[in-house]
Amino acid sequence: MSENSTGKGTAVVGGGLLPEALDERMIREVVHGFYSEIRKDDLLGPIFNAAIEPEAWPRHLGKMCDFWSSTLLRSGRYEGRPLPPHLAIAGLGEEHFRRWLTLFQSTVGRVCPADVAALFMERALRIAHSFRLAIAFNRGEDTVGVKPILEQSL
Repeated sequence: MSENSTGKGTAVVGGGLLPEALDERMIREVVHGFYSEIRKDDLLGPIFNAAIEPEAWPRHLGKMCDFWSSTLLRSGRYEGRPLPPHLAIAGLGEEHFRRWLTLFQSTVGRVCPADVAALFMERALRIAHSFRLAIAFNRGEDTVGVKPILEQSL
């Protein structure tokens, strides 16, 4: 983390400074907007709504804000292991990750300036691929055939 001329810390990600527009408020808006869409989605809504009780949604949203804050702003707030709950979902496959990424792309495109949306998407695509590889491996499937989902294919 470096310090800019205003004294505000500026995280360096991938060799470059974070866009100034990216802050906790924007992360919260992305997370809450995205999960609002997820909960209504015909494919993903039933999965999420079965896994997360109605009264547990505020805690889940807070945890996801912490996750994205840690991922993008390097805040260190997230403490958890995001993969195990996904490993427990029977039948979770590429179509689910494609829908997740499509809804996420739509949300960040609506909420964020282009440079911030690109940063969110780059991370989301990597996370989706990592999860898909881990799920295939955990199921004893051949991981060689698990190709990354590309943003332009959404």
